[in-house]
Amino acid sequence: MTSIEPITLTGQYVVLEPLSHAHHDGLVDAARDGELWKLWYTSVPTPEGMAAEIDRRLGLQEQGSMLPFTTSLIDPATGGPGRVIGMTTYMNIDAATPRVEIGSTWNAASSHGSGSNPDSKLQLLRHAFETLGCPAVEFRTHWLNHQSREAIARLGAKQDGVLRNHSRTADGTLRDTVVFSILEHEWPMVRTGLEFRLAKQR
Repeated sequence: MTSIEPITLTGQYVVLEPLSHAHHDGLVDAARDGELWKLWYTSVPTPEGMAAEIDRRLGLQEQGSMLPFTTSLIDPATGGPGRVIGMTTYMNIDAATPRVEIGSTWNAASSHGSGSNPDSKLQLLRHAFETLGCPAVEFRTHWLNHQSREAIARLGAKQDGVLRNHSRTADGTLRDTVVFSILEHEWPMVRTGLEFRLAKQR
C-alpha cells in the first residue's frame, strides 16, 4: 500500500503546503478576492466558514481520504511561500491502487491567468504519477461548470462519463457530475503540455 503523506510541493509560481489553521487569515483574504463563495457553480467557504472548512479537510485527512494543501504564490525574495491564494487537495484517496482525485480547488480571482493553476496541477500530477505511482488521476466537476470542464480538458484529461443526479449542492439542487481522468501512459504528454503553457507565461 502506498503511503500518501503530507508534503510540500514547490513549482515555478506556487508552493503547495500541507493545510493548517495557521493559513486561516490568508485563506479568508483569498476568498474575499473576488467574493468566490458567491459563485453558484462551485463551493468556496465564506470568510465566516473558513475555520470550519479547514477542520473538515483536516478531518478527512485524519481518515485517510484527503490530503489538503494551501496554495501560495512564491515569494521572490525568499523562494518560499508568500501570499496565500487558495486551496487544493488530493481527495477520494484509494491508497491500495493507488489512485487520487485532484479537486476541492479554488484560487483568488486576481490569480486567475497568472500561471498559478497550471503550475499547481503540474506539481500535483507529477507527484501522483512519478512519486506515488498512481495508474490514474481523476478530476470531477459540475456538468454546468463549463469553465472548469474546459480547463480540465485543456490539461489533457479525457472525459470518462457523467454521474447523473450524483449529489446535492448547497442550495439543495441535484448535481450531474462530469468525471475526467489522466492515465499513467498519458502523463508524459500532459506534462509536456503543462510545461509549455508555463514557459509561455514567462
